[in-house]
Amino acid sequence: MKIRNTRTSGFTLVEIMIVVAIIGLLAAIAIPNFVRARTTSQMNACINNLRQIDGAIQQWALEQKKDPAAAVVESDVTPFLKNSVVCPSGGTTFADSYTITTVAARPTCQKVALTHVLP
Repeated sequence: MKIRNTRTSGFTLVEIMIVVAIIGLLAAIAIPNFVRARTTSQMNACINNLRQIDGAIQQWALEQKKDPAAAVVESDVTPFLKNSVVCPSGGTTFADSYTITTVAARPTCQKVALTHVLP
């Protein structure tokens, strides 16, 4: 007499469901951390851009012998910037990313004005 073993190798439905549940749990933990890290890096990049713009304004004012109340426009400081600076949180040009007014006033971000500020 032959005894047949009809069991084939493979995963049961319960095992597959447990693996899917574990992957879902890990994704639920990891995705918010990725979003938070991306937001923090965008904020740091924007603050560094603001610092670079402020330095360009101060250098322009020194070279042109302007007083702190002198008005500043984008075309005045662009020669002092290495490359075009835009806010990484959604800016496309300098004009829609940052606001500059006078030599004494700090530049501000137009996209996320409450958190992207110079310290």
